[in-house]
Amino acid sequence: MALPSTHGAAGEPVSTKNQLLERPFRFHLIHHVVLRPLKGICAHLNAFHVYASDPTAAEDVRQCLIYDSHEPTARLIGIEYMVTPRLYATLPPEERKLWHSHKYEVKSGMLVMPAPQLVPDAAWEIAETKEMEQVIGLYGKTYHLWQTDRGDTVPMGEPQLMMSFTSSNQCGAVKNQWAERDSRFGVDGQRKADKRADIPDPSIHEDADSMWQKPEVATV
Repeated sequence: MALPSTHGAAGEPVSTKNQLLERPFRFHLIHHVVLRPLKGICAHLNAFHVYASDPTAAEDVRQCLIYDSHEPTARLIGIEYMVTPRLYATLPPEERKLWHSHKYEVKSGMLVMPAPQLVPDAAWEIAETKEMEQVIGLYGKTYHLWQTDRGDTVPMGEPQLMMSFTSSNQCGAVKNQWAERDSRFGVDGQRKADKRADIPDPSIHEDADSMWQKPEVATV
């Protein structure tokens, strides 16, 4: 049975919840900038990725833009596609190995939606938790095109496949960055983890997070 599609991409039509999340972004984009693809932006997420090759370094399909900071001068360094479990299950086995889960990012408080100015924290926390209820079950495929972390002044070389962290013992290399990020955005990571404790754990496909299944990269 064919999956429903939106503008040629597999997936259901955009839900009412996501249409509401889009509204503050749509106002600025529609009235100040004529860049039609950006009018579909509905959430600002922040977390960390790790190189799959070197870990020491719509409703069914979401398209995510990755920047190296939240400043106006931020550089666009990568892209991430997120798909639902039902779409992920239709992918060839070798393709599924290129995708990662989001359970740890959500449950640990690593993945956050920085709050817009003038929005009450309590209201935004509710919206963020609802968003995490969706993201936790999605699979992501991420490529970084510009390795700003190694000092490249322009995008160089081949795109790098990235993976997400799946447990706390893998996060040593980003521990300080994580703490600095929380401080910068005024985030209480433990509070977010506590708030998300009741989000049901998704069943993660055995082909996902393939990098961490290699003994030599079990921790970083």
